[in-house]
Amino acid sequence: MHELPVEDAPGAAPPVAAAPSALEPTPAGSSRALEVLSRVFGYDSFRGEQAQIIDHVVDGGDAVVLMPTGGGKSLCYQIPAMLREGTGIVISPLIALMADQVAALEANGIRAAFLNSSLEPHEAQAVEQQLLAGELDLLYMAPERLVLHRTAQLLQRARIALFAIDEAHCVAQWGHDFRPDYLGLSVLAETFPSVPRIALTATATRETHSEITENLRLDHARHFVSSFDRPNIQYRIDPKAAARDQLLRLIRTEHPGEAGIVYCLSRRGVEQTASWLVDHGVAALPYHAGLDSAVRHEHQERFLREDGLVIVATIAFGMGIDKPDVRFVAHLDLPKSIEGYYQETGRAGRDGQPSTAWMAYGLGDVVNQRRFIDQSEGGEQFKRNARSHLDAMLALCETVSCRRVQLLRYFGQESEACGNCDICLTPPTTWDATVPAQKLLSALIRLDRERDQQFGSGQVIDVLRGKDNERSSQSRHHELSVWGIGEDLSEREWRTVLRQLIARRIVEAVGEYGVLVPGEDAGPVLRSEVTVELAVDRAPAKAPRSSRGRSGGPSRAAASLEPAQQEVFEKLRGWRSSIAKEKQIAPYMVFSDATLVGIIEQRPTSVEQLGGVSGVGAKKLAEYGEDVLEVLAEA
Repeated sequence: MHELPVEDAPGAAPPVAAAPSALEPTPAGSSRALEVLSRVFGYDSFRGEQAQIIDHVVDGGDAVVLMPTGGGKSLCYQIPAMLREGTGIVISPLIALMADQVAALEANGIRAAFLNSSLEPHEAQAVEQQLLAGELDLLYMAPERLVLHRTAQLLQRARIALFAIDEAHCVAQWGHDFRPDYLGLSVLAETFPSVPRIALTATATRETHSEITENLRLDHARHFVSSFDRPNIQYRIDPKAAARDQLLRLIRTEHPGEAGIVYCLSRRGVEQTASWLVDHGVAALPYHAGLDSAVRHEHQERFLREDGLVIVATIAFGMGIDKPDVRFVAHLDLPKSIEGYYQETGRAGRDGQPSTAWMAYGLGDVVNQRRFIDQSEGGEQFKRNARSHLDAMLALCETVSCRRVQLLRYFGQESEACGNCDICLTPPTTWDATVPAQKLLSALIRLDRERDQQFGSGQVIDVLRGKDNERSSQSRHHELSVWGIGEDLSEREWRTVLRQLIARRIVEAVGEYGVLVPGEDAGPVLRSEVTVELAVDRAPAKAPRSSRGRSGGPSRAAASLEPAQQEVFEKLRGWRSSIAKEKQIAPYMVFSDATLVGIIEQRPTSVEQLGGVSGVGAKKLAEYGEDVLEVLAEA
């Protein structure tokens, strides 16, 4: 992590150079904080600079914390809220998830509540009375409620331990998740000058980091920037060819019976993909803003509380999802920015266990995203910002070097090749595509000049390959000098070339129909001033004909276990599911997959030994200890 000195903070863009990964445990921390960590949460040591952040906030200091999803951000305000006098106020945009967040805290014996529009008047009044009576450790509320005059009056009557501003990147006006209500949170600096504030996010470039600091008036805060690396996530991007079949193969062969999130660009795509997965034996539910709110809530609750469910969603789903055992995140359409991609893929493997971030990416994604930007109603500044975000996303997709290095560099962090992405595991073959690029550009120029018409990718490729069709005959394309000059490449190979040339702005797709024209970087290519090195697409794997089911392979979370231990893992999962159903809570609120693996590896034979397993706090030990030992004995 990196600490920004107070004297360097005002007016400067905070540096984002990172120290060693926050995922590495350290024994540092005050004795009081460590005691709470052990007794309440069941962990022996803090990770990264969690201890320093906690001590700083407990002492009354402000902080800006950038830490990856699953890196332990929540502890950075939860423990200070329990150690300081009063109640910690957590500002979160996630009304739909507050009840689950509170339930997870209560499962650890923490006094928590939420105050939002889902409560009846008498319920809200009861929460307010708890706050005033000092009976809460943590109280969640949305930003639009916090800035109300009535809420300000309520908080001024209460003893406030701290303000935690979660998902703080929402305050960045050019960010991917901007929420205007967050701008109103700057009032906290004036209204509660003596109450420490901590802003936290898992997604922030240097510019977003600076906006958080300025817009929330955290000029004198200490800045802690963790490594953005999530080494347990394997990043993979495959050429799109029957994307749903590719997705099905991923689920069946690598994640049978495991929880996952599939992102699609459109509501229609969400509905069709969810239905298709169900037809092929995968338990899946759709989620998008067009569904009735009651249906959305039901689907979200089922995803959180059931094991092995796949949710198919637009980007309306996911922020703040605390489900730790999401084993894969898949994208069937290209995300609009690296920030969005990083945040969405970050919902996999929050428990630190092996997980997959997979995407199917093709020529249509590039053309469609550029068209959406060109046709948007936003101003020129908005369009420039959107194009910049898309260019960075395309660079990640088309890189021929480690994807993790490229991803982390976007957030200002340099790293070594990871050995756990598709590029590292199967290095791509590159080739000199200068001549094919020149042929394609020449075809675009001839089609435009000689026939005063413009065409999309399909027709251009047919001309290059000398393939007759109705449009070619009507336009007499066979008379052009470029007719058939690219017959040495297949249609798929030409699409690969075209996709990469568009990503590099050597070719551009413009207008409503994605008409192809030479791009801003076409000149040097045509004049042979540069060499165009392109990657050969890896052949996409074909989906299997029949489902392997859970017997097809072990859970990725339990992959490190021996076969006999994996059977015990499944028995513990079954017990956990029954307890969760009985209590109407999510299974991970009983124990996470990582804790179940730890139980199996340590083989406790007594309650005392079970209490030494990471993730088994005092309340859970008292509540579930004997049951766990009984399951182990039977297994």
